[in-house]
Amino acid sequence: MIDHLGVSVRDYAASKAFYAAALKPLGIAQIMEVGPDQNPSGWACGFGSNHKPYFWIGEGKTVDEGCHLAFQARTRAEVDAFYEAALKAGATDNGAPGIREIYHPNYYGAFVRDLNGFNLEAVCHAPE
Repeated sequence: MIDHLGVSVRDYAASKAFYAAALKPLGIAQIMEVGPDQNPSGWACGFGSNHKPYFWIGEGKTVDEGCHLAFQARTRAEVDAFYEAALKAGATDNGAPGIREIYHPNYYGAFVRDLNGFNLEAVCHAPE
């Protein structure tokens, strides 16, 4: 099991605001932030739930647009809300909410490209 994941972003302030808005419908919020005095790479913040940051963004010199990140949603409505919030926050569509039977009959996901070109997904595995 993965404990946490971190990615470098082009514009830290813009990305921090984007993720705060896009992940809010999934119950994911900023848990902590560290500055250059604690992190040699510069500013970074961790998003998560239950006081545990598991998704980190930070200032960096390189950004890998080939990155795919999937966030688990409890309901299909959360997937829909993530998609709408992400688009409103500046993401571009990369696959509207819907069933993806190629994975399994109840796989309900939505895809967007974030401000860095990352392919973000919210997915619910539960039946409707």
